[in-house]
Amino acid sequence: MADTRKPTLDKDLDKLQTVETAASMMARGLVPIGVSLAFIVVVMLAAGGFVSGLSGAWIIVAAAAIGGYMALNIGANDVANNVGPAVGSRAMTMTSALVIAAIFESAGALIAGGDVVGTISKGIIDANAVTDHNMFVAAMMAALVSSALWVNLATWIGAPVSTTHAIVGGVMGAGIAAAGFGAVHWDTMGAIAASWVISPLLGGIIAALFLAFIKEMIIYQDDKIAAARRWVPVLIAIMAGTFTTYLALKGVKHLVKIDLTTAILIGIAVGVVIWLATRPLIARQSRGLENRNQSLRKLFSLPLIISAALLSFAHGANDVANAVGPLAAIVHTVELGDVAPKVSIPLWVMTVGAFGISFGLLLFGPKLIRMVGSQITKLNPMRAYCVALSAAVTVIIASWLGLPVSSTHIAVGAVFGVGFFREWYTEKSSKRKAWVQANQPEKQHRDDSKSREEMQRRKLVRRSHFMTIVSAWIVTVPAAAVLSALLYYLLSHVIRF
Repeated sequence: MADTRKPTLDKDLDKLQTVETAASMMARGLVPIGVSLAFIVVVMLAAGGFVSGLSGAWIIVAAAAIGGYMALNIGANDVANNVGPAVGSRAMTMTSALVIAAIFESAGALIAGGDVVGTISKGIIDANAVTDHNMFVAAMMAALVSSALWVNLATWIGAPVSTTHAIVGGVMGAGIAAAGFGAVHWDTMGAIAASWVISPLLGGIIAALFLAFIKEMIIYQDDKIAAARRWVPVLIAIMAGTFTTYLALKGVKHLVKIDLTTAILIGIAVGVVIWLATRPLIARQSRGLENRNQSLRKLFSLPLIISAALLSFAHGANDVANAVGPLAAIVHTVELGDVAPKVSIPLWVMTVGAFGISFGLLLFGPKLIRMVGSQITKLNPMRAYCVALSAAVTVIIASWLGLPVSSTHIAVGAVFGVGFFREWYTEKSSKRKAWVQANQPEKQHRDDSKSREEMQRRKLVRRSHFMTIVSAWIVTVPAAAVLSALLYYLLSHVIRF
């Protein structure tokens, strides 16, 4: 029977199908942008409703749009540090992580977010140097726009950066443009610069120490399950106590003031209770498990999910001010016509920050979550546990020592610390080599037969991501400052009320 198909028609249909597929994928990629624009429009309309009839209302509407844009970028970039390790270790799916983080970020912002914020962020600029209300509003607006643009660029290139540092750079640049270099408190800026080194190093070292303990005391033991029954309740108790202390210091500080000693005592009490409660639970959960690493991973999954939720709550409580602090300052100044060192945050302004962070996470968060969770180095629940715990422990230690630290730098530094420690431990640990020799001699043979070049090629931390992220950290403050200064010069000629 003769073939009656027309080759030319088939080719044309294939081309049409390819075009339709490409168009569909492109349209799918435009949905988050469309939703973001719709959110910003709603924010502008809501702001207009709250300030209608006010002289200078257009300034507040414009600032609200920029504040919403900043909140979207914080959600897209910063929240990845809280849930990325849990997703990368497969303790949570991407969807569940996005939902849990969005709920707890919003709850943290609305329940425990600061009702009063400093208008001159982190005390960088002398408040007496910027007393003219037009100058002040232009400076805050420039800081907000520049930091939002920089965080957006960092998200696009796949670099988790500190949004606090971005807003600090923006305030510094606008302050210099408005009142000169003498207006900057350079000792404060020096402390912030020191945190670029302190935060990731502390986070990396603490995460590596916990991973070393897990490897030595559980993973490379002859009876892993018996070791897990002994030590996993202790590790969970340490996590519970640490996160209790962390939340007491940072997560609810705007609701109730708790000093470091009291917070630690509360954490110890909670840790002891959790240890007593989890011992029988882990014993029951570990029954029938095979004596291998895959079995151990099941025991760490629930603590990871809880830690991701608590980190998101604390992040929402603390970092919402990065989005709405300058906006609240602008609202206060336009409404009352004076520049105050501290201002109250109206509920509608806090709501913009809370929902903006959640929308940014849901729409754009997966890219950075994958970067932190799996693309820097491979994580499993035990390594992710070390990263999550390190974030809380480092903040507590820094509070005790009075050191400025960045939660973003801590979390990413902890991921790097886990990866670099694994590289060192795989190559140098005599205990690991002895255990592998006794239990998996064929693996030992493969390790011994690898050339130095092959070992170098198979490094456990991707150097390209390391260089990109570190470079973005270094550039954040100066880049935001330069951009903010330029924007201030433009806005200072436009803003009058």
